[in-house]
Amino acid sequence: MAKTRLAVLFGGKSGEHEISCISATSVIRAVDKEKYDIITIGITKAGEWLLYEGPVDNIESGAWEKIAKAELAEDPEHFALTILGTGGKGLKDICDFVFPVLHGPNGEDGTVQGVLELLDIPYAASGVLGCALTMDKIAAKDVFKSAGIKQVPYVALNSTEIGPAKIAEINETLKYPLFVKPANMGSSVGITKVNDPANLIKALNIAAVYDTRIVVEQGINARELETAVMGNLKPIAGAVGEILTEAEFYDYDAKYHSSTSRTVVPAEISPQLADEIRAEAIKAYLACCCSGFSRVDFLVDKDSQEIYLNEINAIPGFTKISMFPMLFMATGLTYTQIVEKIIEFGYERYNAENKK
Repeated sequence: MAKTRLAVLFGGKSGEHEISCISATSVIRAVDKEKYDIITIGITKAGEWLLYEGPVDNIESGAWEKIAKAELAEDPEHFALTILGTGGKGLKDICDFVFPVLHGPNGEDGTVQGVLELLDIPYAASGVLGCALTMDKIAAKDVFKSAGIKQVPYVALNSTEIGPAKIAEINETLKYPLFVKPANMGSSVGITKVNDPANLIKALNIAAVYDTRIVVEQGINARELETAVMGNLKPIAGAVGEILTEAEFYDYDAKYHSSTSRTVVPAEISPQLADEIRAEAIKAYLACCCSGFSRVDFLVDKDSQEIYLNEINAIPGFTKISMFPMLFMATGLTYTQIVEKIIEFGYERYNAENKK
């Protein structure tokens, strides 16, 4: 029986390029090589799509790009790749299924998913709508509100509104500390915790570097709890885990570079609280038209025990220290089985949408 040609798409133009490369390396190593032929395609920070056929270790280190460009120059007939349009070897000519291991804008926001829809190639994770909704924190909050899912108080704005009137609205509506976030970014990139009104303008301007849409959230004294969801119309949730960090909040450095940050899986919480978090995660997942897999993040007030939905990540980190795989491994699945299920859900959604 012929193997399925599985293209793993990594890199991307976003600020999470390096994390994507690390995640992709973990996925590639976990894929069942008896069942799949792996095709690795990297997207540079400049947006170039490059076919890469070297050692997987070079993806994690970043050395893949120089090698792929050299191979393209030496053998353009083999390595040239046409994504849209005609002429040359197309993406659909070399693969049967795409697993986008892309984080952030131009990868997790529905743009790449739209390309794959145009090419009629089945792929892993959510479709265009699910990715677009969950990527934009303001749009997602509107959906959560409509679905009756509790969130912390917030104010949304665009970068042109940064000024005295909006500052006054924020100060009148929310209590400090505040978290200022670009609406379309992940891995805590561009997020600032603001403890004093005097620092609010600076935080807004930092967020505006990454996106024209900005959300300001009221901070609470909370535990950071996460669960993972897999499936399409009948999704299931994994274990609930907790993020523990000595940093001001779980920012980029705390996630990927700090020796003091750690995760606890399963979280030390009551079965009732875990069940409630899983139920809310599935509710949010379906409300945002997610499919395949996602990680869903919550804040639980340490004083009141109220549960607040923070966000959904349509293509969460897949590194060896990432929460998503750990949360399902805690239910008894292996890393390889998790990847296999995600591929199966991708085919299931594709077949349902195309009536196959």
